[in-house]
Amino acid sequence: MTSLPDDRHAAAEEHGTDTVPADGGATADADGAPAEETEDELALEITAEIAELAAQRDQYKDIAQRVQADFENYRKRVQQQIRDEAERASSKLASALLPVLDATEAAYLRHPDEVGPLLNVLLSELRKQGLETLNLQDQPFDPNVAEAVAHEAGSGGEVVVAEVLRSGYTWHGRTLRPAMVRTRD
Repeated sequence: MTSLPDDRHAAAEEHGTDTVPADGGATADADGAPAEETEDELALEITAEIAELAAQRDQYKDIAQRVQADFENYRKRVQQQIRDEAERASSKLASALLPVLDATEAAYLRHPDEVGPLLNVLLSELRKQGLETLNLQDQPFDPNVAEAVAHEAGSGGEVVVAEVLRSGYTWHGRTLRPAMVRTRD
């Protein structure tokens, strides 16, 4: 065997020859195809695998973005449900306090000096939380905020509230309890 540098010697042994190929190191594969074609095929396979991996990556990225968007929508929906539930609970509490307000108003009519400060504090605190008293006296009658229990004839014009018999309230803009009124036209 002739003395060859290590890398040429290994290539020669691989092909079963003692000498380096005459083409300067280009070899043929087992099928007899030049090594350049094999390298091109290998490059094409690698390019195809890279394209397939990039497509999978894009697919997984799309799935992750959808899951993230679904979770964000879920989080917003849960927060809204929590707000709605808190609103309902506070509305129930305000509704439960309406008989107390009615009794305080009745006591105020009999003893304004003694009950007036209490009524003002109570209404002030409830206003801070979202309760508003409907001011309907001499206003056009609106069945969404008032319940007419009596009617008196007038000049035949627009129906207005002549007297508020029981106060009505709104809670955060929604009618909590319609006012009980007497109307006239």
